[in-house]
Amino acid sequence: MTLQDFLDYVKTGQPLETPEIYRFLDDMSEEARRVTFRLNSAYHDQKEIRTLLCELFGHSVSETLKMFPPFYTDFGKNIHIGDGVFINACCNFQDHGGIYIGDRCQIGHNVVFATLNHGIRPEERRSMTPAPIILGRNVWVGSNSTILQGVTIGDNAVIAAGAVVTKDVPADTVAGGVPARIIKKIE
Repeated sequence: MTLQDFLDYVKTGQPLETPEIYRFLDDMSEEARRVTFRLNSAYHDQKEIRTLLCELFGHSVSETLKMFPPFYTDFGKNIHIGDGVFINACCNFQDHGGIYIGDRCQIGHNVVFATLNHGIRPEERRSMTPAPIILGRNVWVGSNSTILQGVTIGDNAVIAAGAVVTKDVPADTVAGGVPARIIKKIE
């Protein structure tokens, strides 16, 4: 399986459950960990961080991206980040299903993006289903938040610290809580 084969497959939303997919994910996880261990084990200036992220993501990143390590991912090849984005320390991007972060977003400490989910019944738990997470422009995700698979967050929205976002969040709103709900409209 090639990377492009996998990326095309996850767009279908079908479960990740074949031996071929599992082997591919194991190999990609090894590669991602090699890069993230280098990223997280020593001081790097922002240019060096972006160079390592390019290696991890498999494509170029904006020179306006700023990130404070440590940073964690077990895949890395399905992360897409716009211009002027800031990612704070200790974030975990489970990006198999795709993570799309719009221009000028701010991501707080310890934010988790989880694009995979498991079946609820015991016999389905080893099967994972991917779905993308999409952040519009100017989204602010507060520290210790978790954004779950298939969620779209609209432009200018704010996710309160500690929120667990399970459903889409409209543009120009503040959402918070567990599970997150709309708290107010941004005027």
